[in-house]
Amino acid sequence: MGPTRRSFLRRGSAVATLGSLVGLTGCSQSVAPSADAGDGAAESSETNDSTTGSSPATDETADDGGTDAGPSVPESVALEPLVTGFQAPVAVVFPPDTSPDSPDRAYVVDQSGVVSLYESGELRDGPFLDLRDSLEFGGEKGLLGFALHPNFAGNRRLFVRYSAPRREGTPSAYSHTFVLAEFQAAADGRTVRRDSERTLLEIPEPQRNHNAGDVAFGPDGYLYVAVGDGGGGNDRGRGHVDDWYDPVPGGNGQDVTENLLGSILRIDVDSRSDGKPYGIPEDNPLVGTDGLDEHYAWGFRNPWRMSFDGEDLYVGDVGQGWFEEVDLVRAGGNYGWNVKEGTHCLRRESCPDRTPDSVRGGEPLLDPVVEYPHSGGEVSGISVIGGYVYRGSAVPGLRGRYVFADLNANGRLFVATPPDVGTGTDGRDGTEGGLWPVRALDVQGGERTLERVLSFGRDPRGELYVLGGGSGESGVYRVVAGE
Repeated sequence: MGPTRRSFLRRGSAVATLGSLVGLTGCSQSVAPSADAGDGAAESSETNDSTTGSSPATDETADDGGTDAGPSVPESVALEPLVTGFQAPVAVVFPPDTSPDSPDRAYVVDQSGVVSLYESGELRDGPFLDLRDSLEFGGEKGLLGFALHPNFAGNRRLFVRYSAPRREGTPSAYSHTFVLAEFQAAADGRTVRRDSERTLLEIPEPQRNHNAGDVAFGPDGYLYVAVGDGGGGNDRGRGHVDDWYDPVPGGNGQDVTENLLGSILRIDVDSRSDGKPYGIPEDNPLVGTDGLDEHYAWGFRNPWRMSFDGEDLYVGDVGQGWFEEVDLVRAGGNYGWNVKEGTHCLRRESCPDRTPDSVRGGEPLLDPVVEYPHSGGEVSGISVIGGYVYRGSAVPGLRGRYVFADLNANGRLFVATPPDVGTGTDGRDGTEGGLWPVRALDVQGGERTLERVLSFGRDPRGELYVLGGGSGESGVYRVVAGE
Protein backbone atom coordinates (compact mmCIF):
# COMPACT_ATOMS: atom_id res chain seq x y z
CA MET A 1 0.00 0.00 0.00
CA GLY A 2 1.26 3.50 -0.82
CA PRO A 3 0.97 6.57 1.39
CA THR A 4 -2.60 7.42 2.30
CA ARG A 5 -4.42 10.71 2.15
CA ARG A 6 -4.18 11.01 5.92
CA SER A 7 -0.41 10.47 6.05
CA PHE A 8 0.04 12.77 3.08
CA LEU A 9 -1.79 15.62 4.79
CA ARG A 10 0.01 14.93 8.05
CA ARG A 11 3.28 15.64 6.23
CA GLY A 12 2.04 19.15 5.56
CA SER A 13 1.76 18.74 1.83
CA ALA A 14 0.49 21.64 -0.21
CA VAL A 15 -2.18 19.52 -1.85
CA ALA A 16 -5.55 20.55 -0.44
CA THR A 17 -8.40 18.33 0.63
CA LEU A 18 -11.54 18.26 -1.44
CA GLY A 19 -13.51 21.43 -1.08
CA SER A 20 -16.20 23.39 -2.84
CA LEU A 21 -15.00 23.06 -6.40
CA VAL A 22 -16.53 23.74 -9.75
CA GLY A 23 -18.61 20.67 -10.64
CA LEU A 24 -18.65 18.97 -14.00
CA THR A 25 -21.36 16.69 -15.36
CA GLY A 26 -22.40 15.53 -11.94
CA CYS A 27 -18.87 15.16 -10.53
CA SER A 28 -17.93 16.94 -7.34
CA GLN A 29 -14.32 17.34 -8.45
CA SER A 30 -12.70 20.13 -10.37
CA VAL A 31 -11.49 18.36 -13.46
CA ALA A 32 -10.14 19.46 -16.80
CA PRO A 33 -11.86 17.72 -19.72
CA SER A 34 -15.26 19.23 -20.44
CA ALA A 35 -18.11 16.95 -21.35
CA ASP A 36 -20.22 19.85 -22.54
CA ALA A 37 -19.43 22.77 -24.78
CA GLY A 38 -19.97 25.19 -21.98
CA ASP A 39 -19.00 28.72 -21.29
CA GLY A 40 -21.88 29.88 -19.18
CA ALA A 41 -24.23 32.22 -20.99
CA ALA A 42 -22.38 31.60 -24.24
CA GLU A 43 -23.91 28.14 -24.36
CA SER A 44 -26.84 27.26 -26.57
CA SER A 45 -29.11 24.29 -27.05
CA GLU A 46 -27.10 23.50 -30.17
CA THR A 47 -24.78 21.36 -28.09
CA ASN A 48 -27.48 18.73 -27.65
CA ASP A 49 -28.02 18.02 -31.34
CA SER A 50 -24.52 18.46 -32.59
CA THR A 51 -24.11 15.44 -34.84
CA THR A 52 -26.04 13.16 -37.09
CA GLY A 53 -25.57 9.48 -37.79
CA SER A 54 -26.01 6.29 -35.83
CA SER A 55 -24.07 5.20 -32.79
CA PRO A 56 -21.03 3.04 -33.56
CA ALA A 57 -21.31 -0.49 -32.20
CA THR A 58 -17.96 -0.33 -30.44
CA ASP A 59 -18.88 -2.92 -27.84
CA GLU A 60 -20.38 -5.25 -30.44
CA THR A 61 -17.10 -5.40 -32.37
CA ALA A 62 -14.97 -6.00 -29.29
CA ASP A 63 -12.15 -8.50 -29.67
CA ASP A 64 -10.35 -10.48 -27.00
CA GLY A 65 -7.21 -10.73 -29.09
CA GLY A 66 -7.24 -14.36 -30.17
CA THR A 67 -4.35 -16.76 -30.13
CA ASP A 68 -2.33 -14.90 -32.78
CA ALA A 69 -2.20 -11.79 -30.57
CA GLY A 70 -1.09 -13.63 -27.45
CA PRO A 71 -3.10 -13.79 -24.22
CA SER A 72 -6.71 -12.64 -24.32
CA VAL A 73 -7.81 -9.37 -22.78
CA PRO A 74 -8.76 -10.14 -19.17
CA GLU A 75 -12.28 -9.65 -17.92
CA SER A 76 -11.03 -7.37 -15.14
CA VAL A 77 -7.97 -5.83 -13.53
CA ALA A 78 -7.17 -4.52 -10.06
CA LEU A 79 -5.72 -1.21 -8.89
CA GLU A 80 -2.81 -1.05 -6.48
CA PRO A 81 -2.54 2.38 -4.80
CA LEU A 82 0.76 4.14 -5.23
CA VAL A 83 -0.26 7.34 -3.42
CA THR A 84 -3.60 9.00 -2.67
CA GLY A 85 -4.83 12.26 -1.19
CA PHE A 86 -4.79 14.55 -4.20
CA GLN A 87 -7.35 17.07 -5.32
CA ALA A 88 -7.19 16.46 -9.07
CA PRO A 89 -4.09 14.54 -10.21
CA VAL A 90 -3.51 15.10 -13.93
CA ALA A 91 -0.08 13.55 -14.52
CA VAL A 92 2.47 11.15 -13.06
CA VAL A 93 5.87 11.48 -14.73
CA PHE A 94 8.88 9.22 -14.30
CA PRO A 95 12.37 10.65 -14.93
CA PRO A 96 13.64 9.60 -18.37
CA ASP A 97 16.89 8.34 -16.85
CA THR A 98 15.15 5.99 -14.40
CA SER A 99 16.23 2.37 -14.68
CA PRO A 100 13.45 0.03 -15.85
CA ASP A 101 14.44 -2.23 -12.98
CA SER A 102 13.77 0.35 -10.28
CA PRO A 103 11.41 3.21 -11.22
CA ASP A 104 11.36 4.50 -7.64
CA ARG A 105 10.94 8.20 -8.36
CA ALA A 106 7.86 9.88 -9.84
CA TYR A 107 6.51 13.41 -10.04
CA VAL A 108 2.77 13.70 -9.37
CA VAL A 109 1.06 16.76 -10.83
CA ASP A 110 -2.10 18.16 -9.26
CA GLN A 111 -4.30 20.53 -11.22
CA SER A 112 -4.46 22.81 -8.18
CA GLY A 113 -0.88 23.90 -8.95
CA VAL A 114 1.36 21.57 -6.94
CA VAL A 115 3.88 18.99 -8.15
CA SER A 116 4.88 16.42 -5.50
CA LEU A 117 7.83 14.02 -5.52
CA TYR A 118 7.21 10.35 -4.79
CA GLU A 119 10.45 8.60 -3.93
CA SER A 120 11.44 5.31 -2.33
CA GLY A 121 7.88 4.43 -1.40
CA GLU A 122 6.70 7.75 0.01
CA LEU A 123 5.96 11.37 -0.76
CA ARG A 124 8.70 13.78 0.20
CA ASP A 125 7.84 16.57 2.61
CA GLY A 126 6.93 19.80 0.86
CA PRO A 127 6.21 20.30 -2.83
CA PHE A 128 8.66 19.81 -5.66
CA LEU A 129 7.04 22.82 -7.33
CA ASP A 130 4.23 25.08 -6.08
CA LEU A 131 2.61 27.35 -8.69
CA ARG A 132 -0.60 28.17 -6.84
CA ASP A 133 0.31 31.86 -6.62
CA SER A 134 0.76 32.06 -10.40
CA LEU A 135 -2.30 30.32 -11.80
CA GLU A 136 -6.06 30.19 -11.82
CA PHE A 137 -7.52 26.90 -10.64
CA GLY A 138 -11.10 25.77 -11.13
CA GLY A 139 -13.20 24.02 -13.75
CA GLU A 140 -10.79 23.28 -16.58
CA LYS A 141 -8.11 25.76 -15.52
CA GLY A 142 -5.01 25.06 -13.49
CA LEU A 143 -1.71 23.22 -13.81
CA LEU A 144 -2.43 21.03 -16.82
CA GLY A 145 0.86 19.75 -18.23
CA PHE A 146 4.32 18.71 -17.03
CA ALA A 147 7.30 17.20 -18.85
CA LEU A 148 10.92 16.51 -17.99
CA HIS A 149 13.59 17.21 -20.57
CA PRO A 150 14.95 13.99 -22.14
CA ASN A 151 18.34 14.92 -20.62
CA PHE A 152 16.81 15.82 -17.26
CA ALA A 153 19.53 13.87 -15.43
CA GLY A 154 22.14 16.22 -16.86
CA ASN A 155 20.42 19.58 -17.27
CA ARG A 156 17.52 19.42 -14.74
CA ARG A 157 15.19 21.28 -17.12
CA LEU A 158 11.43 20.80 -16.90
CA PHE A 159 8.41 22.27 -18.66
CA VAL A 160 4.95 23.12 -17.38
CA ARG A 161 1.71 24.32 -18.91
CA TYR A 162 -0.67 26.31 -16.70
CA SER A 163 -3.60 28.76 -16.76
CA ALA A 164 -2.46 32.23 -15.70
CA PRO A 165 -4.54 35.35 -15.06
CA ARG A 166 -4.78 37.55 -18.16
CA ARG A 167 -1.34 38.75 -19.15
CA GLU A 168 -0.34 41.61 -21.40
CA GLY A 169 -1.58 40.86 -24.91
CA THR A 170 -4.66 38.93 -23.75
CA PRO A 171 -7.84 40.95 -24.46
CA SER A 172 -9.78 42.11 -21.41
CA ALA A 173 -12.87 40.15 -22.54
CA TYR A 174 -10.91 36.91 -22.62
CA SER A 175 -10.81 34.42 -19.76
CA HIS A 176 -7.12 33.86 -19.07
CA THR A 177 -3.69 33.25 -20.60
CA PHE A 178 -2.23 29.89 -21.62
CA VAL A 179 1.37 29.70 -20.38
CA LEU A 180 4.09 27.25 -21.34
CA ALA A 181 7.16 27.79 -19.17
CA GLU A 182 10.52 26.23 -18.39
CA PHE A 183 11.96 25.77 -14.89
CA GLN A 184 15.27 24.57 -13.47
CA ALA A 185 15.34 21.87 -10.81
CA ALA A 186 18.02 21.54 -8.18
CA ALA A 187 20.96 19.23 -8.84
CA ASP A 188 19.35 16.41 -6.84
CA GLY A 189 16.06 16.71 -8.75
CA ARG A 190 14.06 17.14 -5.54
CA THR A 191 13.09 20.82 -5.67
CA VAL A 192 12.66 23.55 -8.28
CA ARG A 193 14.21 27.00 -8.22
CA ARG A 194 11.02 29.05 -8.29
CA ASP A 195 12.84 32.10 -9.67
CA SER A 196 14.12 30.10 -12.65
CA GLU A 197 10.88 30.38 -14.65
CA ARG A 198 11.32 31.27 -18.31
CA THR A 199 8.15 31.78 -20.33
CA LEU A 200 8.27 30.08 -23.71
CA LEU A 201 4.76 30.62 -25.04
CA GLU A 202 1.63 32.56 -24.15
CA ILE A 203 -1.72 32.08 -25.90
CA PRO A 204 -4.79 34.22 -25.13
CA GLU A 205 -7.64 31.91 -24.05
CA PRO A 206 -11.00 33.44 -24.98
CA GLN A 207 -13.11 31.22 -22.72
CA ARG A 208 -12.56 29.20 -19.58
CA ASN A 209 -12.86 25.71 -21.07
CA HIS A 210 -11.33 23.45 -23.72
CA ASN A 211 -7.86 24.18 -22.36
CA ALA A 212 -6.31 20.77 -23.13
CA GLY A 213 -2.82 21.36 -21.73
CA ASP A 214 -0.81 18.13 -21.94
CA VAL A 215 2.87 18.38 -22.91
CA ALA A 216 5.18 15.51 -23.85
CA PHE A 217 8.55 14.96 -25.46
CA GLY A 218 8.52 12.77 -28.53
CA PRO A 219 11.21 10.28 -29.53
CA ASP A 220 12.57 13.02 -31.81
CA GLY A 221 13.44 15.16 -28.77
CA TYR A 222 10.89 17.86 -29.58
CA LEU A 223 8.19 19.06 -27.20
CA TYR A 224 4.58 18.43 -28.24
CA VAL A 225 1.91 20.73 -26.77
CA ALA A 226 -1.86 20.08 -26.82
CA VAL A 227 -4.03 23.19 -27.29
CA GLY A 228 -7.84 23.27 -27.15
CA ASP A 229 -10.07 25.23 -29.51
CA GLY A 230 -10.68 28.13 -27.10
CA GLY A 231 -13.98 27.02 -25.56
CA GLY A 232 -17.67 27.53 -26.15
CA GLY A 233 -20.02 25.51 -28.34
CA ASN A 234 -19.40 24.45 -31.94
CA ASP A 235 -16.00 26.24 -32.01
CA ARG A 236 -17.63 29.62 -32.46
CA GLY A 237 -18.23 32.83 -30.52
CA ARG A 238 -15.77 35.02 -28.64
CA GLY A 239 -12.21 34.35 -29.76
CA HIS A 240 -13.12 32.01 -32.62
CA VAL A 241 -12.05 33.01 -36.13
CA ASP A 242 -13.70 32.28 -39.48
CA ASP A 243 -12.57 29.19 -41.38
CA TRP A 244 -13.13 27.62 -44.78
CA TYR A 245 -16.29 25.66 -43.81
CA ASP A 246 -19.29 27.99 -44.00
CA PRO A 247 -22.12 25.57 -42.99
CA VAL A 248 -20.84 25.57 -39.38
CA PRO A 249 -19.50 29.07 -38.62
CA GLY A 250 -16.11 29.17 -36.88
CA GLY A 251 -13.60 28.07 -35.94
CA ASN A 252 -10.15 27.63 -34.52
CA GLY A 253 -9.92 23.89 -35.16
CA GLN A 254 -9.75 24.40 -38.93
CA ASP A 255 -7.67 27.59 -38.84
CA VAL A 256 -3.87 27.41 -38.91
CA THR A 257 -3.04 31.05 -39.72
CA GLU A 258 -4.68 33.28 -37.08
CA ASN A 259 -3.87 31.49 -33.81
CA LEU A 260 -2.53 28.25 -32.31
CA LEU A 261 -5.83 27.02 -30.85
CA GLY A 262 -7.31 23.61 -31.66
CA SER A 263 -3.97 22.01 -32.46
CA ILE A 264 -1.01 19.91 -31.42
CA LEU A 265 2.12 22.06 -31.50
CA ARG A 266 5.72 20.88 -31.90
CA ILE A 267 8.65 23.02 -30.82
CA ASP A 268 12.39 22.68 -30.21
CA VAL A 269 13.19 23.76 -26.65
CA ASP A 270 16.92 23.38 -27.24
CA SER A 271 17.20 26.22 -29.76
CA ARG A 272 15.75 29.63 -30.55
CA SER A 273 14.68 31.13 -33.85
CA ASP A 274 13.08 34.28 -35.25
CA GLY A 275 13.23 36.04 -31.90
CA LYS A 276 11.23 33.31 -30.18
CA PRO A 277 12.39 31.58 -26.98
CA TYR A 278 12.20 28.23 -28.78
CA GLY A 279 13.06 26.80 -32.17
CA ILE A 280 10.87 25.50 -34.98
CA PRO A 281 11.71 22.03 -36.31
CA GLU A 282 12.49 22.38 -39.99
CA ASP A 283 10.17 19.51 -40.89
CA ASN A 284 7.09 20.92 -39.15
CA PRO A 285 4.34 20.59 -41.78
CA LEU A 286 3.57 24.30 -42.28
CA VAL A 287 7.12 25.64 -42.41
CA GLY A 288 7.44 27.65 -45.61
CA THR A 289 3.69 27.57 -46.29
CA ASP A 290 0.64 29.60 -45.34
CA GLY A 291 0.27 28.82 -41.63
CA LEU A 292 1.88 29.20 -38.24
CA ASP A 293 5.07 27.18 -38.04
CA GLU A 294 4.40 25.72 -34.59
CA HIS A 295 1.49 23.59 -35.84
CA TYR A 296 2.08 19.84 -36.05
CA ALA A 297 -1.55 18.69 -36.46
CA TRP A 298 -4.93 20.43 -36.20
CA GLY A 299 -8.69 19.93 -36.20
CA PHE A 300 -9.00 19.24 -32.45
CA ARG A 301 -11.63 20.34 -29.96
CA ASN A 302 -10.12 19.59 -26.56
CA PRO A 303 -7.18 17.16 -26.83
CA TRP A 304 -7.09 15.85 -23.26
CA ARG A 305 -4.03 13.68 -22.56
CA MET A 306 -1.63 12.39 -25.19
CA SER A 307 1.07 9.74 -25.18
CA PHE A 308 3.78 8.27 -27.33
CA ASP A 309 4.31 4.60 -28.05
CA GLY A 310 7.51 4.56 -30.03
CA GLU A 311 6.84 7.04 -32.81
CA ASP A 312 3.05 6.70 -32.55
CA LEU A 313 1.30 9.69 -30.96
CA TYR A 314 -2.10 8.99 -29.37
CA VAL A 315 -4.45 11.86 -28.48
CA GLY A 316 -7.81 11.65 -26.72
CA ASP A 317 -10.01 14.46 -28.08
CA VAL A 318 -13.06 15.29 -25.95
CA GLY A 319 -16.30 15.43 -27.91
CA GLN A 320 -19.13 17.93 -27.69
CA GLY A 321 -22.53 16.32 -27.41
CA TRP A 322 -22.52 12.86 -28.93
CA PHE A 323 -19.16 11.17 -29.56
CA GLU A 324 -15.71 10.81 -28.01
CA GLU A 325 -12.59 9.98 -30.01
CA VAL A 326 -8.97 8.87 -29.87
CA ASP A 327 -6.70 9.91 -32.72
CA LEU A 328 -3.46 8.39 -33.94
CA VAL A 329 -1.79 11.63 -34.91
CA ARG A 330 0.58 12.22 -37.79
CA ALA A 331 2.38 15.34 -38.98
CA GLY A 332 0.08 17.66 -40.94
CA GLY A 333 -3.02 15.66 -40.05
CA ASN A 334 -6.40 17.40 -39.92
CA TYR A 335 -8.70 15.59 -37.44
CA GLY A 336 -11.94 17.19 -38.52
CA TRP A 337 -13.25 19.53 -35.81
CA ASN A 338 -15.48 21.53 -36.28
CA VAL A 339 -16.63 19.90 -39.52
CA LYS A 340 -16.96 16.56 -37.75
CA GLU A 341 -17.34 15.15 -34.28
CA GLY A 342 -15.54 11.83 -34.50
CA THR A 343 -16.60 10.24 -37.79
CA HIS A 344 -19.92 12.11 -37.82
CA CYS A 345 -20.90 15.38 -39.44
CA LEU A 346 -21.38 18.29 -37.05
CA ARG A 347 -24.93 19.66 -37.33
CA ARG A 348 -25.29 18.49 -40.93
CA GLU A 349 -26.67 15.40 -42.69
CA SER A 350 -23.58 15.35 -44.88
CA CYS A 351 -20.22 17.08 -44.90
CA PRO A 352 -16.97 16.98 -46.85
CA ASP A 353 -14.26 14.45 -46.07
CA ARG A 354 -11.49 16.83 -47.11
CA THR A 355 -10.79 20.53 -47.33
CA PRO A 356 -11.29 22.42 -50.61
CA ASP A 357 -8.39 22.35 -53.06
CA SER A 358 -7.76 25.99 -52.14
CA VAL A 359 -7.08 24.97 -48.50
CA ARG A 360 -3.69 23.28 -48.34
CA GLY A 361 -4.39 21.33 -51.51
CA GLY A 362 -7.48 19.52 -50.29
CA GLU A 363 -6.11 17.67 -47.26
CA PRO A 364 -8.24 14.77 -45.91
CA LEU A 365 -10.20 15.05 -42.67
CA LEU A 366 -8.76 12.07 -40.82
CA ASP A 367 -11.00 9.75 -38.85
CA PRO A 368 -10.15 8.64 -35.32
CA VAL A 369 -9.02 5.11 -34.55
CA VAL A 370 -11.41 4.94 -31.59
CA GLU A 371 -14.88 6.38 -31.23
CA TYR A 372 -17.62 5.81 -28.67
CA PRO A 373 -21.00 7.45 -27.99
CA HIS A 374 -22.33 9.37 -25.04
CA SER A 375 -25.16 6.90 -24.62
CA GLY A 376 -25.86 3.29 -25.39
CA GLY A 377 -23.76 0.18 -25.21
CA GLU A 378 -21.07 -1.13 -22.94
CA VAL A 379 -18.53 1.44 -24.16
CA SER A 380 -20.01 4.89 -23.61
CA GLY A 381 -19.33 7.98 -21.53
CA ILE A 382 -19.09 11.76 -21.43
CA SER A 383 -15.41 12.82 -21.81
CA VAL A 384 -12.58 10.69 -23.14
CA ILE A 385 -9.39 10.44 -21.09
CA GLY A 386 -6.44 9.55 -23.32
CA GLY A 387 -4.23 6.70 -22.10
CA TYR A 388 -1.24 4.60 -23.17
CA VAL A 389 -0.35 1.49 -25.09
CA TYR A 390 0.45 -1.08 -22.42
CA ARG A 391 4.01 -2.44 -22.55
CA GLY A 392 4.29 -4.01 -19.11
CA SER A 393 4.25 -7.57 -17.83
CA ALA A 394 1.83 -7.43 -14.89
CA VAL A 395 -1.20 -7.94 -17.17
CA PRO A 396 -0.03 -9.90 -20.26
CA GLY A 397 -3.43 -9.71 -21.97
CA LEU A 398 -3.13 -5.92 -22.28
CA ARG A 399 0.27 -5.85 -23.93
CA GLY A 400 0.27 -3.92 -27.21
CA ARG A 401 -3.25 -2.62 -26.61
CA TYR A 402 -4.28 0.96 -25.99
CA VAL A 403 -5.80 1.42 -22.53
CA PHE A 404 -7.84 4.56 -21.86
CA ALA A 405 -10.97 5.64 -20.00
CA ASP A 406 -13.83 8.04 -19.68
CA LEU A 407 -14.05 10.77 -17.05
CA ASN A 408 -17.23 9.11 -15.80
CA ALA A 409 -15.45 5.80 -15.24
CA ASN A 410 -17.94 3.98 -13.01
CA GLY A 411 -15.34 1.31 -12.26
CA ARG A 412 -14.32 0.71 -15.87
CA LEU A 413 -11.36 1.20 -18.16
CA PHE A 414 -11.47 0.77 -21.94
CA VAL A 415 -9.18 -1.35 -24.12
CA ALA A 416 -8.70 -0.80 -27.85
CA THR A 417 -6.94 -3.42 -29.96
CA PRO A 418 -4.92 -2.07 -32.92
CA PRO A 419 -4.89 -4.05 -36.16
CA ASP A 420 -2.24 -6.76 -36.07
CA VAL A 421 -1.51 -5.99 -32.43
CA GLY A 422 2.08 -6.68 -31.60
CA THR A 423 3.40 -6.05 -35.13
CA GLY A 424 2.62 -2.35 -35.62
CA THR A 425 2.11 -2.72 -39.36
CA ASP A 426 -1.33 -2.18 -40.88
CA GLY A 427 -4.09 0.36 -40.40
CA ARG A 428 -2.24 2.51 -37.87
CA ASP A 429 -2.18 5.88 -39.61
CA GLY A 430 -5.79 6.83 -38.84
CA THR A 431 -6.79 6.84 -42.50
CA GLU A 432 -7.49 3.17 -43.26
CA GLY A 433 -8.76 0.11 -41.50
CA GLY A 434 -11.75 1.69 -39.76
CA LEU A 435 -12.33 2.00 -36.04
CA TRP A 436 -10.44 -0.30 -33.72
CA PRO A 437 -12.46 -2.76 -31.64
CA VAL A 438 -12.98 -1.54 -28.07
CA ARG A 439 -14.24 -3.31 -24.97
CA ALA A 440 -14.81 -2.31 -21.37
CA LEU A 441 -12.47 -3.61 -18.70
CA ASP A 442 -13.92 -3.90 -15.21
CA VAL A 443 -11.86 -2.66 -12.29
CA GLN A 444 -12.27 -4.83 -9.21
CA GLY A 445 -13.79 -2.70 -6.47
CA GLY A 446 -14.00 0.10 -9.01
CA GLU A 447 -17.42 1.27 -7.91
CA ARG A 448 -15.75 2.62 -4.78
CA THR A 449 -12.21 3.44 -5.91
CA LEU A 450 -12.65 4.54 -9.52
CA GLU A 451 -15.70 6.72 -9.99
CA ARG A 452 -13.74 9.08 -12.27
CA VAL A 453 -10.49 9.01 -14.24
CA LEU A 454 -8.50 12.16 -14.93
CA SER A 455 -5.30 10.86 -16.53
CA PHE A 456 -2.85 7.99 -17.03
CA GLY A 457 0.87 7.39 -16.73
CA ARG A 458 3.36 4.74 -17.81
CA ASP A 459 6.63 3.87 -16.06
CA PRO A 460 9.92 2.72 -17.64
CA ARG A 461 8.84 -0.92 -17.32
CA GLY A 462 5.74 -0.19 -19.40
CA GLU A 463 3.40 -0.59 -16.43
CA LEU A 464 0.28 1.54 -16.44
CA TYR A 465 -1.00 3.98 -13.81
CA VAL A 466 -4.51 5.41 -13.50
CA LEU A 467 -5.05 8.84 -11.96
CA GLY A 468 -8.47 9.44 -10.46
CA GLY A 469 -10.57 8.05 -7.68
CA GLY A 470 -13.82 8.18 -5.81
CA SER A 471 -15.34 8.18 -2.35
CA GLY A 472 -13.88 11.58 -1.55
CA GLU A 473 -10.27 11.32 -2.66
CA SER A 474 -8.11 10.88 -5.75
CA GLY A 475 -4.74 9.26 -6.27
CA VAL A 476 -2.32 7.36 -8.46
CA TYR A 477 -3.01 3.63 -8.90
CA ARG A 478 -0.95 0.94 -10.62
CA VAL A 479 -2.89 -1.42 -12.91
CA VAL A 480 -2.27 -5.04 -11.88
CA ALA A 481 -3.80 -8.41 -12.69
CA GLY A 482 -7.16 -9.12 -11.12
CA GLU A 483 -7.90 -12.07 -8.88
